[in-house]
Amino acid sequence: MELNIKRVYEKPAKEDGTRILVDRLWPRGLTKEKAHIDLWLKEIAPSTELRKWFGHNPARWDEFKKRYRVELKTNKEQVSLLKEEQQKGVVTLVYGAKDEEHNEALVLKEWLDH
Repeated sequence: MELNIKRVYEKPAKEDGTRILVDRLWPRGLTKEKAHIDLWLKEIAPSTELRKWFGHNPARWDEFKKRYRVELKTNKEQVSLLKEEQQKGVVTLVYGAKDEEHNEALVLKEWLDH
């Protein structure tokens, strides 16, 4: 059950396995063909309120992680869908944020790895 993370703007690779977009909004400037997304789980992404509050501000990172984990605990259906995909093989969580150290895909991967 290999789980990877990749920016949607990076070139897709065979090693990515199933590419799952975990953003609530579709990435700017990308067509569905260029993105090579197999599944879009927009409902697993942080709520609109949480996303806007965080605003990719690194100073809010620790609090963002706590709040997003609370949302994940109550989002059993979407988490189950993601876990089902993991059972099938390699999964890459794809996200659009520029910040590679502070984004929801990192929190989600950490959540699934435990």
